[in-house]
Amino acid sequence: MSISARAAEEAKSEGKVNITPYWRTIKSNGELNQKYPGGLEVHAEHLEKEGHTIELSKNKKSYKVKNFNKYLVAI
Repeated sequence: MSISARAAEEAKSEGKVNITPYWRTIKSNGELNQKYPGGLEVHAEHLEKEGHTIELSKNKKSYKVKNFNKYLVAI
C-alpha cells in the first residue's frame, strides 16, 4: 500500500485528479498508517474530508477512525 500511496501522490503532483484513494485503507484495528505520504496528519485530513471522525486511541499512541467497524467492506 505504501508504494500505491506514493504513486498516487506523485500522480496528484503531476496534476492528475483521478488517483487511487489509498487513504481509505486503514490498519485492521482502525488505526491510521503513519507511513503514508504526509504521515498521520495528511492521512487524517483525507479521511476527515470524507466525513470520518478521527480520535486518539486508548493507549494515546496512535489515531483511529471512530466507529471504523461500520465502514468495513468484505472482499
